[in-house]
Amino acid sequence: MASTIPIASPDEALKRLLPWLVGVAFFMQALDMTILNTAVPAIAHAMDVRPLSVKSVLASYMLSLAVFIPVSGWLADRFGTRRVFAGAIALFTLGSVLCGLSDSLDMLIAWRVLQGAGGAMMIPVGRLTLVRTYDKSDLVRVLSFVALPALVGPLIGPVLGGLIVSYLDWRYVFYVNVPVGLLGLAFVARRLPDYREASVPPLDAVGLVLFGGGVALLSYVLEIFGEHELSAVEILALFVVSLLLLALYGVRTTRVAHPILDLSLFRVRTFRAAVVGGFVARLGMGGAPFLFPLLYQIGFGLTPVQSGLLILPQAIASIGLKRFVPAILEWLGFRAVLVGNTVLLGLMMASFATVGVATPIWLIVLQALALGFFMSLQYSAMNSLVFADVATTRTSAASTIAAAGQQLSASFGVAVAALTAAFFVPPQLHSHPAAIVDGVHHGFLALAALTILSAATFMELRADDGQDVSRHPVDPHPVHEH
Repeated sequence: MASTIPIASPDEALKRLLPWLVGVAFFMQALDMTILNTAVPAIAHAMDVRPLSVKSVLASYMLSLAVFIPVSGWLADRFGTRRVFAGAIALFTLGSVLCGLSDSLDMLIAWRVLQGAGGAMMIPVGRLTLVRTYDKSDLVRVLSFVALPALVGPLIGPVLGGLIVSYLDWRYVFYVNVPVGLLGLAFVARRLPDYREASVPPLDAVGLVLFGGGVALLSYVLEIFGEHELSAVEILALFVVSLLLLALYGVRTTRVAHPILDLSLFRVRTFRAAVVGGFVARLGMGGAPFLFPLLYQIGFGLTPVQSGLLILPQAIASIGLKRFVPAILEWLGFRAVLVGNTVLLGLMMASFATVGVATPIWLIVLQALALGFFMSLQYSAMNSLVFADVATTRTSAASTIAAAGQQLSASFGVAVAALTAAFFVPPQLHSHPAAIVDGVHHGFLALAALTILSAATFMELRADDGQDVSRHPVDPHPVHEH
């Protein structure tokens, strides 16, 4: 079996710096998404398209992540984590520049795909570096800490996006990535630990094409469904082809020694619960950021800055909770946290279907704080559980599958949110505030239902699952034995 070679072993000083190095990439992605959400109405106006049509700009990026993430683990094993991580930041930064230069929606979507190809390697390779550097008992602390720079993005993104749209131009929501990318590239290229495998099998190119083609077609069907661009027969045909490609990939994984995504990892209960349950939960959480700017800016007539300020409490609550996540997991364990918090998160998301023009600002702020609290705990618990029972030699494969599932679900989440909202908003009313509010309310209810549904998957966990990571004490002796 191949062994991991630390080309440049990290010393204690570098281990303290490492979460911040990886956090640069997390920050860039989070900042990019939250700024862009706030700029959706401005981009739609500048390019003379309906606001709901701009979902393609968001979904194409996340789809690109899902398509290219599967190859990130292989690239890291083959060329080393440092080189791949640095190259990913460089490609992401270049894509940001080209997005800012776009003159049409189609061009913007194309460059977002390129930007996504770079982003596809940043998160999984960064997380892989952390998992290979720290002991499992330190993972909750490290992964929670490294999420802090990522949470700064949502903290400043909505407000910064509002300021940019109000006083500059929407193109600067992409240009703001450039200085951050160059700074991150300078640090990562010199300081990031470099891990690679002693022996790397050939890339499963056929599997990559089957999987990538399947998810691309499936996402495209969700994008165009309800927009009457294709007939029902054509949409059904594309849907069947996408499922066929994914089914063929599933068959291929049983016949090749080294598939691009090692689906045998799903035999590990904790990994299966984290990835499958996380996929469904992220469908709900991934679509919410797309709905908020539509509700506040178009539905309520607020300015981009005001809209950003109303989203800000979510990020504040997320940052405030992070330091308490290890203690909460140690107290309750993964099963109790993921089952209970998932239901509470879904109910909190559904509460935004009651928010209207007459809703007091203080109540919206309280709801946003609560939503940010539950989202932060959910993300931290799911991300930590992925590696709880995965052998060190399989962390690369686990990181790749987890990252692909996360981004694919986020992409589908945006599509589900937009599709639900569009279903309840006739085309001739896409700029009518009352109609947008009604559509967004239905969108929140759909996302809440998906989130609560994921709790069923987490119920298969045992009380002692993930103990090495959570440090949750479980009494080995039943009560009746005392």
